[in-house]
Amino acid sequence: MGRDLSQTSKLRAFTNSFSHMEKALNEAVSKSFLGSYFKLEQRKSCFTRELRAAIATFLTMAYIITVNATIIGASGGTCSVADCSSPAGPDCRVKPNVGYESCLAKTKSDLVVATAVSALVGSVAMGLLANLPLGLAPAMGPNAYLTFNLVGFHGTGSMSYQTALAVVLVEGCAFLFISAVGLRGKLAKLIPHSVRLGCAAGIGLFIAFTGLQSSLGVGLIGPDPSNLVTITACKIVDPETGACLGGKLQSPKFWLGMVGLLITSYGLMKNIKGSMIYGIVFVTLVSWFRHTEVTYFPDTPVGDESYEYFKQVVGFHKIESTAGMIRFSDFNEKGVWVALATLFYVDVLAITGTMYTMAEIGGFLDEKGHFEGEYVAYMVDAGSTIVGSALGVSSTATFVESSAGLREGGRTGLTAVLVGFFFFLSLFFTPLLSSVPPWAIGPSLVMVGVMMMKVVKDIDWNNTKDAVPAFATMLLMPLTYSIANGIIAGIGLYIALSLYDYAASIVHWLRKMRRMVAKEQNQVSATAAVEIV
Repeated sequence: MGRDLSQTSKLRAFTNSFSHMEKALNEAVSKSFLGSYFKLEQRKSCFTRELRAAIATFLTMAYIITVNATIIGASGGTCSVADCSSPAGPDCRVKPNVGYESCLAKTKSDLVVATAVSALVGSVAMGLLANLPLGLAPAMGPNAYLTFNLVGFHGTGSMSYQTALAVVLVEGCAFLFISAVGLRGKLAKLIPHSVRLGCAAGIGLFIAFTGLQSSLGVGLIGPDPSNLVTITACKIVDPETGACLGGKLQSPKFWLGMVGLLITSYGLMKNIKGSMIYGIVFVTLVSWFRHTEVTYFPDTPVGDESYEYFKQVVGFHKIESTAGMIRFSDFNEKGVWVALATLFYVDVLAITGTMYTMAEIGGFLDEKGHFEGEYVAYMVDAGSTIVGSALGVSSTATFVESSAGLREGGRTGLTAVLVGFFFFLSLFFTPLLSSVPPWAIGPSLVMVGVMMMKVVKDIDWNNTKDAVPAFATMLLMPLTYSIANGIIAGIGLYIALSLYDYAASIVHWLRKMRRMVAKEQNQVSATAAVEIV
C-alpha cells in the first residue's frame, strides 16, 4: 500500500514538473520573436499546441508522399522505349521489361523527393507568408488527370510527360495571375453548383477506380473481353495483357491489401489520427519480407536491385529525371489547350473550395466571408504549383487533412512551418518511401474516393436540372477514364437544360417590352387626341 502511494506521488510530481516545463517553454516562445511573428498570444495559441497540430496534420497527409509518386510514376515519367532492355519492341513499355522497370523505379524515387520538396516549400510558405495553419502538397485529382488523361499509362497517352509538366506550369502561372487580380473566387462561383459537387465526387470515383486496378492498387478489377471490366484479383495473370488466367479472388496481395483497407477504415471510424498511414505501413511491412507470395522484392533482377536500394534505409536521393523536364514545343496542338483549360477549371474549383472550407473550420472567416491572410494564401498555393511543375509533379494545393491540425488547436502559421519541417525529415528516408507496393497504396486511394463522395449529399436530387448534370459528371469520369469528359458533359447538360429557362425569360422580357411599347403608344395617341380637340 505504501509502495503504491509512493509511486503515485512520484508520478504526480513528474506530471507537475512536466506541466511546469511545458508552461515555461510556451511562455518563452510566445514572448520571443517567433511568438510575435506568428501572433501566438493574439490568436490564443501556444508552441506545444501548434506542435501537436503539426504532428496531427503531417500524420494524416504524409500518405501523399508515396501515393503521389506511385500515381505520377504510372505515367512512366521520362522513361521511354530507349530505356527498355534489348531485344525490345515499341510495346516494351506495357510489357515486362527489366530495363524499363528499372527506369520506373528510379523515376518513382525522384517523384518521392519531388513530392516531399513541393509539400515542404508550400507548407513553409503558407506558414511564413500567410500565417495560416494549412499544409500543402501535390493534390489528388490533378495527379490522376496528368497521369491517365494526358500522359497515359507508361506514356501511351496523347502527350509526353514533359509537355504535361509545361501545361501544369502555365496553369500555375494563370492561377497566380487570377489570384493576384482577385478573380479567383469569382471564377469559381461562375460554375453551376451541382456540377462543382459532381466534379468532386467524380474525381473521387475515378481515384478509387484506379486504386482497385493492378497497376496502382489491389488488383480487384481487370480487363474482360466481353464486359470490358470484371472482378479479377487472380493468382495467375497474363503479364502482357493483364487478363486473368485462373484463380479469381485468390491473389494473396489482394487480400493483404484488404486487411490494410480494414485497418484504415477502423482507424477513421474511431477518429484515430494517421489512420491513412497505418494501413499503408502494415501492408508495406508485410510486403518487405522476401521469398513470400506478397513480397515487393521478387527473385528477379529488378527485385534484387530494388532490395539493395531498400536496404540503405536512410539516404538522400537526388532528383535526376523529373526536375526541369518542361517542354513547350507541342503547345501548337489543340489537345494541349483543352488540357490546360480542364486542369485550370479543376484547380479553381478544388483548391479554392478546399482553402475556404479550411478557413471556415478554423473559425477564421469574418462576417463578410473573408479571412486574414486570404490574398497571400491564394498566391502561395498558386506559386507552389509553379514550383511543383519545375520539380516534376502536378498542382500543389491546400490539403483537407489540415482539418486534423485545426481540431488539435492549430491557429497560426507555425503549424504549417512545422509540417514543412516533417516533410524535410522524410527526404532522408527515400529508400523506404520508394519501396511501398501498389497493393498498399490501393486501399488509401479507395478511402480518398470515399471521403470525396461526401459532397453528394449536398446535390439537390429532386431538381432534375441539377441532378442530371451532376450525375453525368460523376458517372463519365471513371467510365470514360477521363476527368475532362465528365466536366464537359456536366457543363454541356446544364447549359442544355437551362435553355428552356433562358427561352422563357427572353419570351417574358419580350412580352414585357411589348406591353411597355403598347402603353407608350396609347399615351401618345391620347395626348395627340387632346391636342386636336
